[in-house]
Amino acid sequence: MVTNVNHLHIKTADPGKTAQWFVKNLGAKIAAENRSGERVSFRLDLHGLALNVTDFIEGQKLGQHYGMEHLALDTDDIAGEVKRLKAAGARILEERQLPDGRHVCFFEGPEGVRLEVMEVLK
Repeated sequence: MVTNVNHLHIKTADPGKTAQWFVKNLGAKIAAENRSGERVSFRLDLHGLALNVTDFIEGQKLGQHYGMEHLALDTDDIAGEVKRLKAAGARILEERQLPDGRHVCFFEGPEGVRLEVMEVLK
């Protein structure tokens, strides 16, 4: 079952500039800054909504684009949720395991909206 909104993800060619725009114009707070080599990404707190701001992600097979990437939802039963989505006819876009061990599934919602369910580790 889906239990929580995890984050909204925005991809941009300049994560630092985009993150600062949300801070300056919408009152977001930088919750975390992550660096991997020369790449930087941000986790913002936008008045209680977690907002991830990144460039393209290495290793993601699913096609990437700049703009609002997807809405991610937590689930306490990833296998059951994926099975339910498939049975409901949802178009599965990619299933993969994150470096921290969690499993995720990207799927398409109405009007092509990209959604993600993320496993909550217990």
